[in-house]
Amino acid sequence: MATTPNPTDALIPKSHGHQFVMYGDSCSGIPGALHERTFASVNAVVQRLKPRPEFILFPGDEIIGLTPDPSALRAQWKHWLDVEMAWLDRRNVPIWHTTGNHTAYDRMSEDIFREVLQLPANGPEDQRGLSYWVRRDNLLMAFVHTLWTGLGGEGHVETGWLKCVLDQHADAKYKIVLGHHPVYAVNGFSGAYQREIGHEYADKFWNILKEANVIAYVCSHILAYDVQVHGGVLQICTAGAGTAHRMPENIEYLHCIQAALDQDGLRYQVLDTNGHVRERLRWPPKVAGPSADWQRVEAGRSDAIFTGPVDPGTIVEFQISGITATEAWAPEQTMFTAHSPEAMAPIWLGLRGPRQTLTLIAGKKPGRSPSYWFGPDLPADREFDLHVALYPDMGPGGILYRNAGDSAWSSFKSATASGIESLHWPKSWSVGQGQHGSNDRPFKGFQLLVKASREISQEYSLSRCDLDPRSL
Repeated sequence: MATTPNPTDALIPKSHGHQFVMYGDSCSGIPGALHERTFASVNAVVQRLKPRPEFILFPGDEIIGLTPDPSALRAQWKHWLDVEMAWLDRRNVPIWHTTGNHTAYDRMSEDIFREVLQLPANGPEDQRGLSYWVRRDNLLMAFVHTLWTGLGGEGHVETGWLKCVLDQHADAKYKIVLGHHPVYAVNGFSGAYQREIGHEYADKFWNILKEANVIAYVCSHILAYDVQVHGGVLQICTAGAGTAHRMPENIEYLHCIQAALDQDGLRYQVLDTNGHVRERLRWPPKVAGPSADWQRVEAGRSDAIFTGPVDPGTIVEFQISGITATEAWAPEQTMFTAHSPEAMAPIWLGLRGPRQTLTLIAGKKPGRSPSYWFGPDLPADREFDLHVALYPDMGPGGILYRNAGDSAWSSFKSATASGIESLHWPKSWSVGQGQHGSNDRPFKGFQLLVKASREISQEYSLSRCDLDPRSL
């Protein structure tokens, strides 16, 4: 006799807020095809959520699409809506979609997208039913068409309408923008118009989000779960709704994201097809304030302030100040390193290259090449006062920086699909000199001062290294 799976507890708002699900890229719509089965496995998890979500956000590529035959395209949509999503009471739990490269790849498919989904017709005149907005009480959601044929197709997005919508709804306490393509590269998969929106749109697009205090830009397209932050705005990529292959295969997994949004911020849990929580996030994170217990890291070599594994929910924050060298120095310059005699330094932070780029290098496994994260350039002969935070719950996006006095964090850029969640803090630290206390990579500037603080909150945190083995 078959047993009914246990319900999955949903995160709920602590106060007046919103509870919802995000997932995208199922690429289904064909009866008996592989993606129908994988999509069903993710849907089964969404169906078990208690309480059920108030609404669902689906950032594109519902069906496999990419056919020149309008009849075949309509048939895929009909199967997806009437068979694969028949379990969803769309009147009580609305689902809102973005266009995608499998569903709106030419004018014919754009027209069918409008026809079958009947989304709000409040977008630009020539993008009605493709770009639109939804207001739910104090939450605004704006959906953009990141492959508009009127501008050139995939990777092209109109920004003027988005700014107007955000300005008109400036009173909304919470704002989320959704589109299919990422703005920032995910897991190292990069390329304008194919992997992310065209680079000529990126800065303008993101500045609009920052100026409007948008919480997050939600996208899919890259078949992965990823989160990063730029100028205080999250980019959340959720593309695990059923497409059978992943980017990369050995790390990513099919998933959905169940989220709660309230006055304390955004909390969510990433659920795999067994209903197990694989990752979680709370944003904004709990970080060190001005009155925090900052500890100065002694110049040269010293005993570590803390050691051991990188704990889930822990944020390690460094405050680094000083003056850069009088003239630019291209060789590596050590600001801070955590090291042991047995292996290459697990953590090295300093300046590299003629532009003196702030760089973090993580040696994850002995004998394997390290991973690199790149922050801002620090020009020669300038004072600097930076905060660098290591937030392992964010995976590769969890190496963060901000200027002192600025509350908006940004992720270092990287081309890796994993973060520092598997590292251990060694027993020795050094400031201003090489990884074993040697002087092989000295800091060439002046008045270097490093302070450290560690904030621990277990409430909403789970790192990849704490996965339930049954979920692998």
